[in-house]
Amino acid sequence: MLARAAPDADRHVLQLAARALRCVQRRPDVGMARTRLGVIDYSRPSTERRLWVFDLARQRLLFEEWVAHGRNTGGDRSEHFSNREGSYMSSLGMFTAAETYTGGNGYSLRLDGLEPGFNDRARERAIVIHGAPYVNPVVARGQGRLGRSLGCPAVRPQVARSLIDSLAGGALVFAYYPDPQWLQQSQLLDGGCGVDGSVAAH
Repeated sequence: MLARAAPDADRHVLQLAARALRCVQRRPDVGMARTRLGVIDYSRPSTERRLWVFDLARQRLLFEEWVAHGRNTGGDRSEHFSNREGSYMSSLGMFTAAETYTGGNGYSLRLDGLEPGFNDRARERAIVIHGAPYVNPVVARGQGRLGRSLGCPAVRPQVARSLIDSLAGGALVFAYYPDPQWLQQSQLLDGGCGVDGSVAAH
């Protein structure tokens, strides 16, 4: 379903997102079906659209957007990721989109990382989705990259509120990069849930 809704997205990334989604849904502490899923493909340059938001219940794509990465994650292309406070790097793995609030970056969405060692310090690091004027694809074409955040997946101000509202209150957000350590050690990707990723393949 994901591949049909977002044909420009990488099928392998969508398969991994579907695998992690199914794994989370089978955890006993979840207790609810997730009807929205965000997928970030940090293997793509920042000048390309690399954030997709899916309505799983209606099997349709809601957003296909640009998204910034952390200033120490890389220039146009992402290279480095961290779970450490003060690293100014983005984090990988699956997050729960929690509550909204209004702060220094305006209307924002808190993220709770679900992967120990990779993103479970997201809340204390204030890794949130928010709008930012430096997420400007026109400017990016001239300077060769989007502006960068302190680790947050920032989006265009024009879509920030509606995109945040589509995820708030329990949706899942999956951030991908072909990082060998994460791919090998992620508890959501190791096959322990008996998931084959077929949701994305149809």
